[in-house]
Amino acid sequence: VVEASSLSWGTRIKGFIACFAIGILCSVLGTLLLWVPRKGLHLFAVFYTFGNIASIGSTIFLMGPVKQLKRMFEPTRLIATIMVLLCFALTLCSAFWWHNKGLALIFCILQSLALTWYSLSFIPFARDAVKKCFAVCLA
Repeated sequence: VVEASSLSWGTRIKGFIACFAIGILCSVLGTLLLWVPRKGLHLFAVFYTFGNIASIGSTIFLMGPVKQLKRMFEPTRLIATIMVLLCFALTLCSAFWWHNKGLALIFCILQSLALTWYSLSFIPFARDAVKKCFAVCLA
């Protein structure tokens, strides 16, 4: 896919940066919108979740959509991917169906943790290093 794409490497990097920046902007904006009366919870859930989806989606510019999906569902990332997708869905459910602000906040925190764990899977030995740091801190 990377070789077959008509985008130059420079254009891909610009697309990645733009999409990632939009993701961060949406997540921050969602957090700020949480305190808007009545609609704040819905806006927060949508913007925060969309921001994280855009951040994950930004890597499509670097490796292509097919390779991205294949890598997301590799055995080493499968649980993290499922947790991220589940947290996306539960955040939106807690806002739109359950109307529970506290639960939406918890799922957003879990979204961030799951997304961090997912992202660490792309860095060799990063997960092992994090596990060792926690083991040392908790011992």
